[in-house]
Amino acid sequence: MKDIFIVEDDALIAMLLEEMLADLGYRVSASAPDLERALHTAQNTEFDAAILDVSLSGQSSLPVAKLLEERGKPYVFATGYGSAPEGSNSKRPILRKPFQLSDLEKALKGMEG
Repeated sequence: MKDIFIVEDDALIAMLLEEMLADLGYRVSASAPDLERALHTAQNTEFDAAILDVSLSGQSSLPVAKLLEERGKPYVFATGYGSAPEGSNSKRPILRKPFQLSDLEKALKGMEG
């Protein structure tokens, strides 16, 4: 698992995430700042796993999570709210914002197995 799809509406957090992923040896294959682009990218782009911000400018990323599950793609939710969106797969790792490099690494390892 090396190519990561980032769904994050805050440009600074997305840039920080890209840097952290690079430090851990991952590549960012795609990034989307809103629900519409996230759904399109999730459907039409190849990647190994995704990091989903729970709230995209007030919209839930749950539709993206459901699409990823249909495609068999692992993902982790990133949230400052403390929990995954209601109706989501509760077995998925949660990356709580603000997070450190070690938190990101643990969440990625949690997706792998």
